[in-house]
Amino acid sequence: MSTLRLILGDQLHRSHSWCKGPDPDVTIVMMEVRSETDYVRHHIQKVACIFAAMRAFADELRHQGHRVIYIKINDPHNKHTLTGNLSALVHTHKITRVEYQEPDEWRVDEELVKWSQKAGVETTCVSTEHFYTQRYDLRDVFGKRTRYVMENYYRWMRKRFNVFMDDDGERPIGGKWNYDAANRNPWKGEHDIPPLWNPHNDLTEIVRDIESAKITTIGTIDPADVPWPITRAQALDQLETFISDALPHFGRYQDAMVSNTNPAAWYLYHSRLSFALNTKMLTPHEVVERVEAWWHSDGTPETLSAVEGFIRQIIGWREYVRGIYWSEMPTYASLNSLDQNNRLPSWYWTGATRMNCMHSVITQSLEHAYAHHIQRLMITGVFAMMAEIDPNDVDEWYLGIYIDAFEWVEMPNVRGMSQWADGGKVSTKPYACGGNYINKMSNYCKGCEYTVSKKRDEGDACPFNALYWHFIHRNQKILQTNERTSIALATLRKMKNEDRIALLQRAQWILDHLEEV
Repeated sequence: MSTLRLILGDQLHRSHSWCKGPDPDVTIVMMEVRSETDYVRHHIQKVACIFAAMRAFADELRHQGHRVIYIKINDPHNKHTLTGNLSALVHTHKITRVEYQEPDEWRVDEELVKWSQKAGVETTCVSTEHFYTQRYDLRDVFGKRTRYVMENYYRWMRKRFNVFMDDDGERPIGGKWNYDAANRNPWKGEHDIPPLWNPHNDLTEIVRDIESAKITTIGTIDPADVPWPITRAQALDQLETFISDALPHFGRYQDAMVSNTNPAAWYLYHSRLSFALNTKMLTPHEVVERVEAWWHSDGTPETLSAVEGFIRQIIGWREYVRGIYWSEMPTYASLNSLDQNNRLPSWYWTGATRMNCMHSVITQSLEHAYAHHIQRLMITGVFAMMAEIDPNDVDEWYLGIYIDAFEWVEMPNVRGMSQWADGGKVSTKPYACGGNYINKMSNYCKGCEYTVSKKRDEGDACPFNALYWHFIHRNQKILQTNERTSIALATLRKMKNEDRIALLQRAQWILDHLEEV
């Protein structure tokens, strides 16, 4: 063999041109390394499922006749960095050429680029052949503008790739580009939640390997019954199950939240396809095309908003945040426009807080390695922003706790949409909220130690209420130039002085005692 091809743990793309047929001069290398497991503390389900999916992918390649070198986490010859193992393999096997696919994360890309410059062998980087767009397409679309409105990019994407469009390719199916206003209903038991799709994967051996390697993880796992796909066949089955069982109700309830007293609360009508997509077991093209096909065969006017909303998540938001990431890195990782410096409370890692909404979402995340986008944005994210938490802490938490979190998709969602640390490059306003929003969209407030309807400066009033007005007060200079926050700012300024002072004092007490709320 003369050529070594590196496939990373999030590049399990069975339809990639590398996988079409074996080449006697090519060896594929895959590796489980501590540099990838240890840069943040990851959820045990995330590490175990990535390892399982990698091992299954390597087995598929071998079955097809490919030569594969697979370095497991406890291999005694494992150098535990991507480039350390590459250097050793180049030396041992007299490799003359190394090829790798574009990494999705900036830090890995930098590591491989720097290694390539001094490796002493020819190196080539190729496309992952996964996304609709290229790394810098977003920069080209928006030019020199400093704000990147997702809706504009989404419409450009649909026209360019003729997704969910009428026959002329110019008008969206249904006549509207966006049906988001129809997708904001709370769930009150009107429709049954479909049974959990679960392939019942047994990852006992892999979990033993992780424990033997002494990798520090968070969260819990039942190693004999893991409900995430680890093969492409399982991912395709998950896609079909979502379309038949959950998609018809997905749109209407995609923002709804339900407490953990309901065993189906953690997934509701969501697809949970993000892990399969972000490891590339599925491609966005096939997911979108399959959903479009369902619409044309079985769709109704009532399901139009569900189909459009789901497609918007895939070709709108997913492609958009990737474009933000590559257009703005590496400076994006250090942005902190609100000058937030508080530490993340320890209960973010345990769920041991008196706030039922936070307790429910965090314990759900620790148990399932998953929370849907509104739980991430409007519960854990909003609280962190209003509590003035350092975006570095928030980044680390989101990147570690969720099975689908890879930096290219996590960071723009957190520093942009969730924390407004980028000063509005992604979001048109900071997504701050009081308890009323949570009460409207969930049942979290029922049974909470705090009372959402109490006066905002009372000791047992919902902490979100006082923190919301403190956030508006603290950031007046920024918010006064934003049309979307003008009403909140005007309300704050109309308050009686004594009421405002009491409210801000209550908020300051919360900020000084974050570990106790």
